[in-house]
Amino acid sequence: MYYLGIDLHKDESHVAVLDDDAEVVEEIRVANANLDDVAEEYAGAKAAIEATSNYYTVYDTLDEHLDVVVADPSQTKAIGYAEVKNDRLDAKLLAQLRRAGMIAESYVPSEELRERRALVRGRKRLVEKRTDFKNEVHALLDKHGITYDWDPFSVNGREILAGEDFSLGVVGDQLMESFLSIIDELTSQIEELESLIEETAASLEETQLLMTIPGVSFYSSLLITSEIGEIDRFDEAKQVVSYAGLDPVVRESGDSRTEGSISKRGSGDLRWILVQCVQTAVHRCNDPYLGRFYARLKQRKNHQIAIVATARKLLVSIFHMLEREEVYDPPEVSA
Repeated sequence: MYYLGIDLHKDESHVAVLDDDAEVVEEIRVANANLDDVAEEYAGAKAAIEATSNYYTVYDTLDEHLDVVVADPSQTKAIGYAEVKNDRLDAKLLAQLRRAGMIAESYVPSEELRERRALVRGRKRLVEKRTDFKNEVHALLDKHGITYDWDPFSVNGREILAGEDFSLGVVGDQLMESFLSIIDELTSQIEELESLIEETAASLEETQLLMTIPGVSFYSSLLITSEIGEIDRFDEAKQVVSYAGLDPVVRESGDSRTEGSISKRGSGDLRWILVQCVQTAVHRCNDPYLGRFYARLKQRKNHQIAIVATARKLLVSIFHMLEREEVYDPPEVSA
């Protein structure tokens, strides 16, 4: 049996090959486009790559010929810490850890799931860009000393900005026109993505289940399910809570044990959307289950702590709903 460690870079990779005796068979540098040749040569071997921004395509190529796993860098580095010379896991160390069965594996979503993630993440990024340019409009008005109690982006506000009596000077007017044009284009692109998101979410059983929760929309249900992935890869609710980084950091000293802030491991997008859903469920939809939980915490904690804890409670509910294929009743929660 051969063991391959593959250190991915943008255009090329470093590959180390070990045999059963941990002897180095070869160490080579290969263009990423030619990694399939290496995989074919060592077909059936066990391989490991590190989770990087470009690993999906390489993983798919290698997976056709090799028993390949993706190393979770944060956990695998801890295992092989003494051997790590820099911020990366080098090829030889990856091969050694693969041979020893000591790779902390990272989840590899299916191609379909990757597409859904790209869709909802893309929509989120466009909304963020639009917000940036809306802030530019506000800053431009403030810079010119314009006081206003109207929304610059409403129909009435746009009429005021386009009126003959409104002027910010030659440069200011041109900037305002540019900012508003970009906002309009981004809005158009966002609406196109939202149509596709709605169509996709409406076709999936798991997203339809989540949309029975007050405050959960087509977009948020698709984002949540695409970030979580297959629910059966979690044995219990606390595992998905940890995956989302909503688990508290525990500090132990002697006989004392204290829980601090959340770990913030895992998907930031998942944590963000859960908080958004909870804000809506509690403050706009008046969901009694989440609302009561939030209100009890708010009596002795600040708003941020209470809302994050409620987001965790929502995620536990979501786990049970998806696991049992049940609508929001709400389900029994225990985590």
